Amino acid sequence: MQDFVKILGLKHRREVAGKSAIFSGEHFVLEETDWYLLNLFRLWWHYGISFLRLQMWVEEVMEKFMRIYKYQAHGYAFSSLEELLRSLGGDAFVNMTQRSVAESLLEVGVTQRFVDDVIAAVLRSSYGQSVLVPAFAGAMSLAGAQGSTWAVEGGNKLVCLGLLKLTKANVIPARVTGVSLHSSEGRALYQVHYEGSEGQGSAFYDMVVVTTPLHPSRSNFTFENFEPPIADFPGAFQPSVTSVVHGYLNSSYFGFPDPKLFPFASILTTDTPDLFFNAMDNICPVNISAAFRRKQPQEAAVWRVLSQQPLDKQQLKTLFRSYYSVQVTEWQTYPRYDAAKSLPPIVLHENLFYLSGVEWVASSMEMIAVAAKNVALLAYNRWHQDLEKIDQKDLMHKVKTEL
Repeated sequence: MQDFVKILGLKHRREVAGKSAIFSGEHFVLEETDWYLLNLFRLWWHYGISFLRLQMWVEEVMEKFMRIYKYQAHGYAFSSLEELLRSLGGDAFVNMTQRSVAESLLEVGVTQRFVDDVIAAVLRSSYGQSVLVPAFAGAMSLAGAQGSTWAVEGGNKLVCLGLLKLTKANVIPARVTGVSLHSSEGRALYQVHYEGSEGQGSAFYDMVVVTTPLHPSRSNFTFENFEPPIADFPGAFQPSVTSVVHGYLNSSYFGFPDPKLFPFASILTTDTPDLFFNAMDNICPVNISAAFRRKQPQEAAVWRVLSQQPLDKQQLKTLFRSYYSVQVTEWQTYPRYDAAKSLPPIVLHENLFYLSGVEWVASSMEMIAVAAKNVALLAYNRWHQDLEKIDQKDLMHKVKTEL
């Protein structure tokens, strides 16, 4: 994603400082301050060296994951998610998609209390799920929570719009409904069927990349003439509700009767049954001027509330003293990681590829970008019969000798 931003001449959005806290439903179990050393002392006082063990674990995973950028820079690709993971971290990375993040962290010495308070809060905010999500997905989420995330000035959508324009892609404004297999001179040919405002249509292609999730809860996509048949993959997606509320925060609910004293811009939550929201934060515009400042806590501000169900009026009144407007978006955001244990394939047929399966390893814009480049390299290498660039072992040694 960083490369896309540079290529397109975009800029990172200016960050606006704001403190975070973790709420249990009754009180804050952990509060961020303006002083870095005080934050470290509080973490040590509550959780011992668990935060250091966490940081070491995440850094080890991310250091190995970063190898993918070297591999792709040299044109290497992988025909399955398992092969991709093994090239980065061996069988240990594959196993991280099958065991929970809680289990992995407890194994390296992180305390149960730290998992229940901090890890659970981060995963509820990012994936809307518990500490039972797979370790690899958890590691990616925890890496982002350590302050390495960023946004594009003007909105992240500018990356997609800019790339479409840069590649001069011929975009057909229609919804793809399925793919049927044909042959031409002994070579596979794929007919893509679609429907739009002008009715139904189709076109033939040598290669096709399917990016829509092929799972029962998300897919009404069909494959015809394939043998063996291509069926939906097991698993489901996690429903999520985003409520954007313009109003006055009810700071009393969080233990601050005087709203002027409420110091937090972001509130995470522990996995408590009575809590009806996963997280909420005081959001900023996509364009931030040098003079922009967050609203004072007693003033009306725009808050984003993440929950698993739409908030009813009573729940809104619990969080806000009053509000001007509420905009609600319901969508299926991430895979429900406890719903499937096997990883989907990348290659569905000879030159028919599947991109979205990577979300079952970990779901983020960066993961999708990495997977997309892998599919592009895989398709290119297979088309040109450059098999030495596919599923190679001991790639770190090969890459070093090529330099």
